[in-house]
Amino acid sequence: MPLILILMMGIPVISQGQQTIDITSIKVDELSDDQLEELLSRANDLGLSTAEFLQMAQLRGMPEVEVEKLRKRFQELDGSGASRRSSNASRRDPRQQMDLNEITRGLIQPQESLSEEGTNQIFGSNLFYQKNRRLSFEPSLNQATPKNYILGPGDVVYVDIYGQSEQYYEATVNPDGFVLLDNIGPISVSGKTIEEASGIIKNRVAEYYPSLSGSNPSTFLQVTLGNVRTIKVHILGEVRLPGTFTLSAFSTVFNALYAAGGPNENGTMREIKVMRDNEQIASVDLYNLLINGQANLDIQLEDQDVILVSPFISRVKIKGEVKRPLTFEINPEDTFEDLLDYAGGFTDLAFQDRVAISRVTGNQRSVSDVYKNQFGMFILKGGDEITVGKVLDRFSNRVQIKGAVYREGTFALSEGLTLGKLIENADGLRGDAYTEQASILRTKADLSSELIQVNLDQILAGTTQDIVLQREDVIRISSIYDIQNERYVQVLGEVKRPGVYPYSESMTVEDLLISAGGLQESANPNDIEIARRVEDVELGALSTIIPVQVNPNLAPSENSKIILPFDQVIVRKRASFTMQKLVSVEGQVNSPGIFSIESASERISDLVNRAGGLNRFAYAKGATLIRRTEFFNTESEQLRRQRNLESLRLQLLADPTNSEAQEELLQRLFKDLPKGVADSANQWVQTKKESLDQIASETPGFAVKIKETEAVAIDLEEILKNPGSENDLLLEEGDVLSVPKLLQTIRMRGDVVYPTTLRYQSGKSLKYYINRAGGFERRANRKQTYVVYANGAVKRTTGFLGIRKYPMIEPGAEVIVPTKGPKIPLRLGDVVGVTTGLATLALVLSQINWNQP
Repeated sequence: MPLILILMMGIPVISQGQQTIDITSIKVDELSDDQLEELLSRANDLGLSTAEFLQMAQLRGMPEVEVEKLRKRFQELDGSGASRRSSNASRRDPRQQMDLNEITRGLIQPQESLSEEGTNQIFGSNLFYQKNRRLSFEPSLNQATPKNYILGPGDVVYVDIYGQSEQYYEATVNPDGFVLLDNIGPISVSGKTIEEASGIIKNRVAEYYPSLSGSNPSTFLQVTLGNVRTIKVHILGEVRLPGTFTLSAFSTVFNALYAAGGPNENGTMREIKVMRDNEQIASVDLYNLLINGQANLDIQLEDQDVILVSPFISRVKIKGEVKRPLTFEINPEDTFEDLLDYAGGFTDLAFQDRVAISRVTGNQRSVSDVYKNQFGMFILKGGDEITVGKVLDRFSNRVQIKGAVYREGTFALSEGLTLGKLIENADGLRGDAYTEQASILRTKADLSSELIQVNLDQILAGTTQDIVLQREDVIRISSIYDIQNERYVQVLGEVKRPGVYPYSESMTVEDLLISAGGLQESANPNDIEIARRVEDVELGALSTIIPVQVNPNLAPSENSKIILPFDQVIVRKRASFTMQKLVSVEGQVNSPGIFSIESASERISDLVNRAGGLNRFAYAKGATLIRRTEFFNTESEQLRRQRNLESLRLQLLADPTNSEAQEELLQRLFKDLPKGVADSANQWVQTKKESLDQIASETPGFAVKIKETEAVAIDLEEILKNPGSENDLLLEEGDVLSVPKLLQTIRMRGDVVYPTTLRYQSGKSLKYYINRAGGFERRANRKQTYVVYANGAVKRTTGFLGIRKYPMIEPGAEVIVPTKGPKIPLRLGDVVGVTTGLATLALVLSQINWNQP
C-alpha cells in the first residue's frame, strides 16, 4: 500500500521484515530522493499539492521538525527531481504507423504487371503510377496532430500534466471508444476531435487535480496523439486496382488513390467522389493539384469511407505548338482559354492568332477556325481536336548582303532602305571589292527570282539613282580575286625552301629568294633563270628564258629583275661544288678507319697506302671491295645538311651555358629546318624499283632481289703490284675495303652428304673436299657445282665430252653444290600412254613406207 495512504489512514508502516513502524518515528534524513519522489507522485495522483501533503502528515502525528525537513527536501527536489520527472514524462517512442508496404498492399507488386498503353497521352495519367519510378504519397507523421483529427479505436493518446503537479498517461482507445487512465477510470473519446477530447479529459482529471481548474490554475494538461491507427477505405470505379485498402488514419484522398494506382484510362480526374455513411461529402478535382498546385488536403478520410472514380466526363485533344500536346478532360463549361491553360500555353513558335478545331457534328466531322478574340468564348465539346499551327518559316523584313563588305549577314529592311544605305550599315566595302558590277537577287511574288545587275561605282558616286531594296533581296558584291586567277610565283633548285609563293607587285628575284630561305651553299648566284609564260604563243614556243645574276648575299642591285605572276625562278648548282665523300678500310691494315677521298682519281692502291699498308696477318687474295648499288638510299646534300643542323641543334640544347649568340642560333635552327627533301637521283632510283617490281609481278617464277650494296671481286695482290692498272679501281663514295686475315678453312654447302667446314690443305682439288664432306647427294647437280672465293669472285665447273674440270680451291673459299630439285615419279598410266603413242607412231610410219612405190 502506498506510504501516503498509510499516513492518511494512520496505519503503521510495515517493512519487508514485518516490523511495525510508527509514523512519529520516521526520520526524513533517512529517506532517499527516490522515496521522496514517490511520495510526491502518489500525492499528485490523489490531487494533493505539496503544502496539502505536508499539512496532512503533520495532522497524522509527524513531528513539526520532521515536517519542516520534509518541506526543505521537497524544495531541493524542485530543481533536480522535477526535471527528472519531466524527462521521464516525455520518454516516449516516436509516432508510428503501419509500414507503407503494408498500407499499399496489393499495389507495389501488381503494379509492375499493369499496362500503361493508351494512358501516356492523357494528361495526369502517370501521376499515381509509373513503372520506372515509384511516386510516394505517403502521409507525413512528423506533422502536428490536426485539430480536426477524429479519434477512434486503435489510436494511442498521450496525456501530459505539468505545472505544480506533474504526471503523464499513455492509453489506447479501445474498441468501445474509451481510454483508461490509471486511478481515474475510463473516458469516452471515440468520434471526438483531438480538441474536443482534450476538453473532456481535462474536466475528468480536474476532479483529482483541483489545481487544473479555476480562474488562475497552477497545473496544466495537454492531449496529443501517439501512434496512428489504420483505417479501411473502399476505392471503387475506374481505378487500376479497385478494392479495400488498409491506410493510415492520416491519409487523404491522394494517398488512397496512390494505393489503388490512380484512375485508369477511362477514369475521371475532374470529379472524384468521397462517400461517407452513404452520402457524398466531397468532390476532388485532380487538375487543381496538377495545374494550380492545390492539393485540397482538408478532406481527412475515415474508416469505411468510399472513394468512387466515375468514367471521364469529356475529353479533347490538342496538338501542335503548345507546351503540353496531350488529351485533356474538360468540364462542360470549359472554353478554349481554359484548355490552353491546361496545356501550359503556346510555345514560342506558335501561330497565336487562329487555331483550327475539328469537331464531331452528327455523323461526321467539321472544321472551325477560332480567332484570338474568341478564345475565352468558345465552349469546348467532347471529341474536339485542336491544332495549333506554327509561324511561317519566312521573314517579313529581311535583306542579306554577301561578299566584299566588312560585315556580311542579315539586316532588317526598314522603310526606304537603299543599296547604298545597306552597304553603309555593313560598315562599307572592303578594299578588294569589285565595284564595276554587283548583283541583287530578288524574289518575285510568284516565288521565282530575277537577277539585277548594278554598277556600284556609279551608285556610290551619285551619278546613278540608288536602288530601293525589297523584302528577301540578296546583294552579292564580288572580290576582284573572285574573278581572276590567284597569282603566284615558283622557285626551284638550290634554295633552302623551294616551292610556290604568293605574288606581290614589284617583287624582285632577290625578294623571292629571301622568302625561300636564301641560297644553298651549293647555289650558283650567276646562273639563275626566270622561265616566263609566253603571252602571244607561237608555234613551238613554251616560255621565255631570262638569265639573272644576283649578289651572293642577295643584296639588291641596279640590275635586279622584277618578276611577274606565274614566273618560275630556277637556281642551279655550282659545277665545282662537291661535298666530302667518305670511304673506309677495315681488317688487316695498319691504320683501319674512315678516309675522305682526296681527288676524283684516287684508287684502291692509294687508299691502302693511306691506311699504312697491309700488316703481316693480311690475306690479300681474300680482300673484298663492298660498293653501293644504284638502289642505295644515298643522302642528298639537302638531307645531309638537315641532319648536320639537327645534330647542331641537339648539341646546343644539351648545353645549359650557351651564350647569347648561341641561343640566337638555336632559335634560328628551331624555325624552319627543311623536312623530307628529295633529289632527282633518289626519284630515279624509286622509279627503277617500281619498274622492276612490275616486271617481277608480270613474269611467273621471276623474283627481283634488290640490294643496296654488293661485293666487287678484286685481286688486291695484283693491284698492289701494279698500281694504277685497270684492276686498280677508282674509289666511289661509301666504298668499304675489307682485308681479312689469312683464312684456313673451306666451307661446304649445298647438296653434299654432310655440309660442313673443312681445314684448307694446299694442293688439294675440289673432289678431295667433296669426298671429305661425304660426297655428292643422290640429287646433286654435279655439273653446276661452283666456288665462291674469299674476294667475292665465282668460278663454276666446266666440262667437255663428259670430262669435268673443277675450279681450283683457295683458302676461305666456299663450295656450293646445287640440287636438281625433287624428282617427279612416273605413274603406270603415264608409261602406258607413252608406249601406246610410240607404237601408234611406228605403225603410221610403216604404212607410209609400204605405200611408197
